Amino acid sequence: MPNLPSLGLRNRSSRAPRSTPRAPAPTSDYVVDCAIYVDGHRVEGSWNHSDAVEEVRRRGTGFVWIGLHEPTEEQINGLADTFGLHELAVEDAVHAHQRPKLERYDNTLFMVLKTVRYLSSDRRSATSEIVDTGELMVFLGRDFVITVRHGKHAGLGQVRSQLEADPEQLALGPSAVLHGVADHVVDTYLEVTEAIQDDIDEIEADVFEPRTKVDAEQIYLMKREVLELRRAVLPLTKPMQRLAEGYTPMVADEVRSYFRNVEDHLAKVSEMVGSFDELLTTLVDATLAKITLQQNTDMRKISAWVAIISTPTMIAGIYGMNFDAMPETKWIYGYPGVLVVMLVACVVLFKIFRRNKWL
Repeated sequence: MPNLPSLGLRNRSSRAPRSTPRAPAPTSDYVVDCAIYVDGHRVEGSWNHSDAVEEVRRRGTGFVWIGLHEPTEEQINGLADTFGLHELAVEDAVHAHQRPKLERYDNTLFMVLKTVRYLSSDRRSATSEIVDTGELMVFLGRDFVITVRHGKHAGLGQVRSQLEADPEQLALGPSAVLHGVADHVVDTYLEVTEAIQDDIDEIEADVFEPRTKVDAEQIYLMKREVLELRRAVLPLTKPMQRLAEGYTPMVADEVRSYFRNVEDHLAKVSEMVGSFDELLTTLVDATLAKITLQQNTDMRKISAWVAIISTPTMIAGIYGMNFDAMPETKWIYGYPGVLVVMLVACVVLFKIFRRNKWL
């Protein structure tokens, strides 16, 4: 999706005042980035969360954007106290495994999004997963935005870079960051659905190709992964509608209209995922019918060969009963005569079965 266009709501000709560079703040493995933005520009210097929010509130303008990766409860408690985050939202952010949702706690907005990544055949695990999922939580306040990421993919470095390259968009405040994050997540949905579409097209071609063996397990695997994608996409529809309809004043009016664009793209993904599910169900039915037909064909072939083999077996069994008064047992041509009869019977049966397409 394209970035938000430049919105000339105020005079942006002068850059934000730059603070005096300070010594780098102590870094942590779980803190990906911590920055202050004033009038759409990043303030120079390295900050920890407490100094950053103090600086923003001293200035009376701008906001703090903190990015976290899989923090523990102890690690996030300091931020929760500083920014006044609700304990239930903090618990969800730490433990993850949440459905996509949008909740409001006093003056803080909390949003959960599912992130997805398509795994090519050379990167799939032993469980043959096709779609790898993660989670992304966003805390939105008047002068801060905190993103919490779970999973090894869906990093937000690209989103931050794109927003920093468009100061007029970033100057709209924390809600512009929320839009950028949601836009990025839905973009990945589109990429994954397009990749899955290619896989399903290949499976469909194999299923309806004559005289090809189809692996039903692969179709069931694909259906399972589509359901996993569906659980990420469908619950997000309602939260996106609420953001586009003015659910909270914390989302700027200028940003709200662009959530409608994200909502449209999400609706497109939802339709594609729904069609995938229906198509895979059809392919499962077609595959089972094809397997049943193949089994019937195999059974006819087996029955035909059994009938052919049983004829000489029956004749040999009769002459193996060792009775004295059996016809042709003393005849010099009896043995070759029986062999000829066996051969002729087998040839006749073979031609009959071949004509009836059993062989």
